[in-house]
Amino acid sequence: MKPIAERRNMIDKGHDQLSIVKQCELLNLSRSGLYYQPAKTSALNLKLMSLMDEHYLDHPYKGARRMHVWLRKDLKYDVSLNRVENLYYNKMSLRSILPGPHTSKRNKEHKTFPYLLRELAVTKPNQVWGTDITYIPMANGFMYLIAIIDLYSRYVVHWSVSNSMEAEWCAEFIQEAFDLHSTPQILNTDQGSQFTSAVFTSTVLSAGVKLSMDGKGRATDNAFIERLWRSVKYEKIYIHPPKDGVDLYRKLKEYLYYYNNERRHSSIEDKVPATQYITLKPPLSSSRAA
Repeated sequence: MKPIAERRNMIDKGHDQLSIVKQCELLNLSRSGLYYQPAKTSALNLKLMSLMDEHYLDHPYKGARRMHVWLRKDLKYDVSLNRVENLYYNKMSLRSILPGPHTSKRNKEHKTFPYLLRELAVTKPNQVWGTDITYIPMANGFMYLIAIIDLYSRYVVHWSVSNSMEAEWCAEFIQEAFDLHSTPQILNTDQGSQFTSAVFTSTVLSAGVKLSMDGKGRATDNAFIERLWRSVKYEKIYIHPPKDGVDLYRKLKEYLYYYNNERRHSSIEDKVPATQYITLKPPLSSSRAA
């Protein structure tokens, strides 16, 4: 099958016989990645999510209830706990690092997999990849960013943006990462419903990759990709807020090239990730274009 980028280029938005939905079905594509259109919500919700997103980076131990207290008592927003919980868990897919209820948007009907990284020495590239999704605030909406980081080198192997968190999008994304790079031995995720879905787990397992999942709260190894989110937001998104989806894509492409190829990381002895990540193919500078 052709790569996702090539199949997306085959979409004819002006076709007089085949709808976009039908073309996506025929090409085995998710519609979520076709357009760089931010998800729409009310101005108040956008403001609340933007505030919680930035506050969470410095206070990841806060769950929705403590976020609600902070918004009401400190920032004087007269909002209900139900509203905050819906935004925190459902729209932003956040969870406290502390164990407890709602620490992950897990679907109890989905199978979960054991955590494989405990006491595991990560000694080479493509031994372990970690992946996660984060909320990205926009001027008039929001989008989601998914990325894969190689735990040994801190290299961002692949990334993509979408206006929804569909399991199909995640599965297509991980398959394209496998097609463009050597598959890892282990892929580590949280227990979010996108990652425990049948379409995602079957994509990973059919490639011969072991699937590892964090339990309640955040595992230490997930801190690697959390640092990526912090860097992306503090060093790019908050300083230069994206005007729209196309602008977001351009800014992420610029920043992640810098992150991989120029930025020195203290966690790898001030080396550059690209020099630590060795594959049979030259490393790509960014995600695919839509």
